[in-house]
Amino acid sequence: MEEIIIYGIVGLICIIILYIYIRKLKNESEAVGEKIEKAKEDGVYEPVSLYPYIDEDNCIRSGACVIACPEKEIIGIRNGRATLIHASKCIGHGACFHACPVEAISLKIGTEKRGVDLPHVSQNFETNAQGIYIAGELGGMGLIKNSVEQGKQAVENIYATIDKNHKADFDLVIVGAGPAGISASLQAKKMGLKAVTLEQDSLGGTVYNFPRAKIVMTSPMDLPGYGKIKFFQTSKSELLDLWQEVIAKNNIKIIENSKVEAIGKKDGEFELTTIKGVSYSANKVLLAIGRRGSPRKLDVKGEHLGKVAYKLLEPELIQDKNILVVGGGDSAIESALLLADDNKVTLSYRSEKFNRLKPLNNQNIEEAIRSGKLNMLFESNVLEIKEGQVLLQTKDKPDLKIDNDLVYIFAGGELPTQFLQKAGVEISKRFNYTMMSHKK
Repeated sequence: MEEIIIYGIVGLICIIILYIYIRKLKNESEAVGEKIEKAKEDGVYEPVSLYPYIDEDNCIRSGACVIACPEKEIIGIRNGRATLIHASKCIGHGACFHACPVEAISLKIGTEKRGVDLPHVSQNFETNAQGIYIAGELGGMGLIKNSVEQGKQAVENIYATIDKNHKADFDLVIVGAGPAGISASLQAKKMGLKAVTLEQDSLGGTVYNFPRAKIVMTSPMDLPGYGKIKFFQTSKSELLDLWQEVIAKNNIKIIENSKVEAIGKKDGEFELTTIKGVSYSANKVLLAIGRRGSPRKLDVKGEHLGKVAYKLLEPELIQDKNILVVGGGDSAIESALLLADDNKVTLSYRSEKFNRLKPLNNQNIEEAIRSGKLNMLFESNVLEIKEGQVLLQTKDKPDLKIDNDLVYIFAGGELPTQFLQKAGVEISKRFNYTMMSHKK
């Protein structure tokens, strides 16, 4: 009799535990469902660049992808399967891809309804324009580790096709000094190629413009001229410091602030002309530029003034200034918040509310607005930038004037589509296109 009672108690306990567990799963699924609906309402549900695609038939609900994601809440567990929540906020770390124990995640670009413009690139990284190669973010691969590997592999393929009797100044001109460009520059040096790297901005490319502490890499990578880098949760500053060290150690020639305006042909060789009017001839060209291309300008009077910038450097050195930040994306919000600690900051955004912000940024900017930490101008546009003032148009005031010392513009970037097409590179719109998969 006692054994029956004991078995009954154990059975009851098991039932209670199972009920609690099932109830917990149900609550978690409902919470994720609510987040998905909120993401759709806020316009952050659909992916805008590289994103994880989950094979629900293979997913075993390990939760490894959720834990691995450094951005948090890109992926959640709903009804026993991993699912996307804030896909547009994914910045392509790829940590989820590597963390999934059953390889149920692939990385894609473009959706079934919204395509993404991508250049035609062969498995050897050569475009349809013979002699012009592409590696890294421009080809759709935004992951730093993979961009580095692509830069290395592209140069290996280029080395095998160099015309030994060419009459150009360089064997190879590399355009862009981001992850792919730096890797390519190091590999070119290692293989004895006469090469030069042109960067429209500063060493690091897109990474250089990230906020200082932003995580930019989550898995180890192999960098030519250095070896395996075993950083995890790497910050921008750590990565840039390493690149500076490796570039200096290998005596790599990188010419900064030298945007390539056109790529043409002269006497059978490529001729690259920069916006400063300087020309470089090369037997081969590797494009390692970002997909954003050049910062988008407002095209308003006074935008040429020296106080106008399109990226924020060393915010801790800027104090006691009247600053206007233009934009409503994460970069604008993060910059405005950093500057607001020691300056009088006005944030101008053309829409009536923020869209597609990371949850923490959204929370911080709302608190800053409530507390008066900065002045927020929704539904506003810059009309003119003057030496000591900025003229804006708002919903209530068509000619609002504010005192101003510095202007930071974060209006996104212009895709280098036209630049590529002028160089003869074909571009196609890709839908639901797989960039990385575990399937061979």
